[in-house]
Amino acid sequence: MSLFKKIFSSDKKETLDKGLEKSKTSFFGKLSKAVAGKSKVDDEVLDNLEEVLVTSDVGVNTTLKIIERIEERVSKDKYMGTEELNTILREEIAGLLSETHVGEDADFAVPDDKKPYVIMVVGVNGVGKTTTIGKLAHQFKNKGLKVVLGAGDTFRAAAIDQLQVWADRVDIPIVKQKMGSDPASVAFDTLNSAEADNADVVLIDTAGRLHNKVNLMNELSKVKRVMQKVVPDAPHDVLLVLDGSTGQNAFEQAKQFTKATEVTSLAVTKLDGTAKGGVVIGISDQFQIPVKYIGVGEGIEDLQVFNKYEFVDSFFKL
Repeated sequence: MSLFKKIFSSDKKETLDKGLEKSKTSFFGKLSKAVAGKSKVDDEVLDNLEEVLVTSDVGVNTTLKIIERIEERVSKDKYMGTEELNTILREEIAGLLSETHVGEDADFAVPDDKKPYVIMVVGVNGVGKTTTIGKLAHQFKNKGLKVVLGAGDTFRAAAIDQLQVWADRVDIPIVKQKMGSDPASVAFDTLNSAEADNADVVLIDTAGRLHNKVNLMNELSKVKRVMQKVVPDAPHDVLLVLDGSTGQNAFEQAKQFTKATEVTSLAVTKLDGTAKGGVVIGISDQFQIPVKYIGVGEGIEDLQVFNKYEFVDSFFKL
């Protein structure tokens, strides 16, 4: 299929193939059971396939869309063999992702006309939020961009310390205050510092509490308002970080955060340690928010710009 006749950068693609290995193995194990003893795609195979997709964390609504598309193709073809199922799934899922607002920016690019470009990073504790910020900062710096970090998760001392470790590792400035400080005040200081320093990108960490949506909403709204006193249209991107290894929990977190604040892009982390990689397909489809980045390994280079063609190719690679 022409969609996949793309030349993928070999190092990045190898990392992606390796990172999705568990998801792919689990998926194909279930798929071979679903079609065992069957040569033709019939209602029973489709029922089994539905179960395979749901248990691979693609999500019920997205699964139903995929099954519907395959049913249409089956009804047009008098005979469709089960050996064709992998190719058909690849095509239909890539097609589905093409219809959603998926990322596909140039590698770690930010708009030239917004300086500093302000990214507010949100997500619950433990999803890999701080690590994602550190890896993003590294990638932006590698592009020759001047980056500043803001330690806006003042709720936990560990969050400030962890971000400091990343700032030291990547060798970029960080603006922080003591634990318990007002996060909006940290954001204000960070943007002032970034403007004075003529920085290109600002990454602001935020507290990962979700126990009270109203409090979260109020806090994030206040942070935004205060930022706008320095940079009128900040934040330019509200990046929600989700832990791919939690499967359906990631859907729930996305639901809660999209209700609490306007989320403009997504990063799905920890895909290398799980068989739940299908969650990326469902999240892309259901939330109509671009998945910009995926985490496919522990290394500093293992945060990748999400490319739907590369992802589908790796997921369905035999």
